[in-house]
Amino acid sequence: MTEGQDAGIRIVAVRNAREMDRFIKLPMRLHADDPHYIAPLILERREAFSPRHNPYFSHAEVQFWLACRDGRDVGRISAQVDRQQKDSVFGQFGLIAAEDDAVVFKALFDTAEAWLRERGRTRIQGPFNLSINEETGLLIEGFDTPPMLLMGHDKPYVGVRVEQQGYAKAKDLIAYLYGVEHELPRAVHRLITRRRPEELTVRTLDMRRYREEVFTMMHVFNDAWADNWGFVPFTEAEIAHMAKSMRPLIDARLCAIAEMRGEMVGFGITLPNLNEAIRGFGGRVLPFNWAKLLWRLKVRHTKTCRTLLMGINRKFQHTGVVGAMAPFLIIDKMRERTLALGMKQCELSWILEDNLPMRHINEALGSDPYKIYRVYEKQLA
Repeated sequence: MTEGQDAGIRIVAVRNAREMDRFIKLPMRLHADDPHYIAPLILERREAFSPRHNPYFSHAEVQFWLACRDGRDVGRISAQVDRQQKDSVFGQFGLIAAEDDAVVFKALFDTAEAWLRERGRTRIQGPFNLSINEETGLLIEGFDTPPMLLMGHDKPYVGVRVEQQGYAKAKDLIAYLYGVEHELPRAVHRLITRRRPEELTVRTLDMRRYREEVFTMMHVFNDAWADNWGFVPFTEAEIAHMAKSMRPLIDARLCAIAEMRGEMVGFGITLPNLNEAIRGFGGRVLPFNWAKLLWRLKVRHTKTCRTLLMGINRKFQHTGVVGAMAPFLIIDKMRERTLALGMKQCELSWILEDNLPMRHINEALGSDPYKIYRVYEKQLA
């Protein structure tokens, strides 16, 4: 336990399950007046922040803190050192949430930064909740709509308070919104209906080989994005964990795979928007919300979804017709299923602001950039 700048603020390191529950539930109170906030499932958050359940902890050191004043929780933050990260000078912060009070933010960031300095880190980036492969960035535009699954939602003042602590933009991440009922733009339709190499095929996910399929897709993902800013590869344990976590949500026909002579050219994974299905649950599924959740996901179906993973094998990225057609064929295959389910909108996210090829694909589809998430950075003196 350490004292903040204000004698009335205590920064408490989270050490037990009761404190972790306070850490998880704090944003629900902070966003009580926000109609667009959707509380994550408490059970899922407990597992995500548990070294026993989340394989991220096998290659990362993490600490969580609460800021308390007058017996009340007023803020939270995490700090991480990820040994998978290429550049060892960087530490990370995450899960920042606090009342609109500069003193609280300063106490939280002072604590996280000191912890990272003790571990030899000279720069800090964030927020990462907890990894770049999970929820990334702070919402700075698009506060007027709810977040999709595995995307964050923040109060507008949070970015201001973070910048007051000396943080500056490192990178912006863009979320695009696509109206699936809209006809494909003429140029895209011409591209995907033109004669293509006979060996280039597009299919849906084979659930009989589900685990094998997910591993192959994620190996392509690790290869495809290896040179991108901030890239940290998924480990084998993380892929296995992700495959298990996604399975209850997976609709095989919302996932598409392009192949050339049996080799995976690329893939896309779209999931129903879990956040839409759990709206109004207050983070709880027990005892009665399980039935509601199953009905909303499997019977009524959500009206929104998110394409959260997509990758084109680097071997095929610059191969003329195949490289140009594959992303649009994959998206169109997934779009067929969204239409059949009566879905209205799909978020394609997130896209690095300087990833122009992916931005051009999204814009060619007629997608609109509707949310921006920012990763901040600071030199640690």
